[in-house]
Amino acid sequence: MGAITYDMEITSSIPAGKLFKSIILDSDNLIPKILPQAIKSVEILEGDGGVGTIKVITFGEGSQIKSVKHRVENIDKENLTYSYSIIEGDALMDVLESINYHVKIVPAADGGSICKNRSIYNTKGDAQISEEKIKEGKEKAMGIFKTVEAYLQANPDAYN
Repeated sequence: MGAITYDMEITSSIPAGKLFKSIILDSDNLIPKILPQAIKSVEILEGDGGVGTIKVITFGEGSQIKSVKHRVENIDKENLTYSYSIIEGDALMDVLESINYHVKIVPAADGGSICKNRSIYNTKGDAQISEEKIKEGKEKAMGIFKTVEAYLQANPDAYN
């Protein structure tokens, strides 16, 4: 099994704690509400939302990916870190064993925050994944992030 690692940082005007509450802790409710075309629903299959929880994420109409199974690996509310893995579903494209995501939100000097995201694509055997497929996933994630950010800017009392 090989591994391909990608790091991405996104700056935001939203304070770190507020961003963590919305995009991490309440994402199962918030994102289907404000972006139903991207994520239709999130259903907990096993667990209570904490470490070890297994969720099925169903994507919106027209998405090339129908659904994925997602396992929560770590949540640290004090240090604003979250890790999860995609363990089943269309996103693995028959060439990946899993995809691991590690997110850390840190306060920025201007009162906003920086969202640091590391994605690790674990390939089956010596299978390869195209840069284009990874880029598509990153662009979708960036779009969701920016939509949540815009929602928080338009609703300043949310997640206080």
